[in-house]
Amino acid sequence: MLSSNVVPSSSSPLTFTKPKPHFFLNASPHLKPNLLTRFQTQHRPNPLQSSKLSFAPTSQIQHAISKVRSFNGFLQPSSKPSLQIVKAASETNPGGGENVAPKSKNLKLALVFGLWYFQNIVFNIYNKKVLNIFPFPWLLASFQLLVGSIWMLVLWSSKLQPCPKISKPFIVALLGPALFHTIGHISACVSFSKVAVSFTHVIKSAEPVFSVIFSSVLGDKYPIQVWLSILPIVLGCSLAAVTEVSFNVQGLWGALISNVGFVLRNIYSKKSLQNFKEVDGLNLYGWITILSFLYLFPVAVFVEGSQWIPGYYKAIEAIGKPSTFYFWVLLSGVFYHLYNQSSYQALDEISPLSFSVGNTMKRVVVIVSTVLVFRNPVRPLNGLGSAIAILGTFLYSQATSKKKEKKIEGEKSS
Repeated sequence: MLSSNVVPSSSSPLTFTKPKPHFFLNASPHLKPNLLTRFQTQHRPNPLQSSKLSFAPTSQIQHAISKVRSFNGFLQPSSKPSLQIVKAASETNPGGGENVAPKSKNLKLALVFGLWYFQNIVFNIYNKKVLNIFPFPWLLASFQLLVGSIWMLVLWSSKLQPCPKISKPFIVALLGPALFHTIGHISACVSFSKVAVSFTHVIKSAEPVFSVIFSSVLGDKYPIQVWLSILPIVLGCSLAAVTEVSFNVQGLWGALISNVGFVLRNIYSKKSLQNFKEVDGLNLYGWITILSFLYLFPVAVFVEGSQWIPGYYKAIEAIGKPSTFYFWVLLSGVFYHLYNQSSYQALDEISPLSFSVGNTMKRVVVIVSTVLVFRNPVRPLNGLGSAIAILGTFLYSQATSKKKEKKIEGEKSS
């Protein structure tokens, strides 16, 4: 390092140093006479000044020091300039680090949505395959809830998912939502067993209609945009039902009752679980699944239990291999829970508007996939009605999200 030592003594030399090799410029006889004379002439002490100062004025000393230091930095570069360049570059682009975060977040969301859609498609396909050869939706729905219960118990016991604190008020508050969840799930399974999967999903897209009606009865107010958005849903579902090739009254009523059950579950959950907001969505769904299984299985035994054994032998005879039947049943149970779990994870990561749009597109993907797999005949008017209903669902999600945003902004301003 090249430095300058300026000491307040006239006898002290002015020294320039560099680690390797060292060069000294001293006021000594070894210097050339002309250089020594020039140096002494420029820095001759002033008798009017204090004896402690040998150079005058002070500004000249500071000027010389700054020159030597700049020369020193030129002779011996260090790692500081490069670090300063990196720092300066980061300061000129303060959002450079933020550009990576949104990409990783978008990748995560794409993965969550992809899994959600894939799991939903797999569930609907294998659920329908099982019901085609084993038409006992009460037993199949009970098994699916059982798989979900075991899945959550494994997650809690292995500490992969934190287990919520259980109390008597919490269980009591869950009894209502779990009952309505049970009604929604078994009704959907009954509908799947009677009609095409695509038709059930078209009718289930009318869930916002029931949500607005029941919420309005309970005192909620909706803007005119929300009421207008449900009109194409009603029109589309009606057109799809009239032109459905596989139309069945039990299948239609099953889908409608499923809508009512899930809407009442959502409404009742908001009212009864307000004091348990520390429980996240996945844990809440886990306990609802366990209680729903306890609700459903005894009723399933009573409704169709006497037909299970003869129906099992017919299913094995129809499919040929028992292992294939077991595999289909297991897939329907596992993917039923997985797609619900992914939906809760997606809801935690994105806004309600994005979730509603994603849920609408999910129905489109499921309808198209099941039509292609099972080759269900679709009439032009049936397809038009389905498209109108899905469009109405999208408009409803847009309108309700704006209502929620205005409500949040009003709470913040107050």
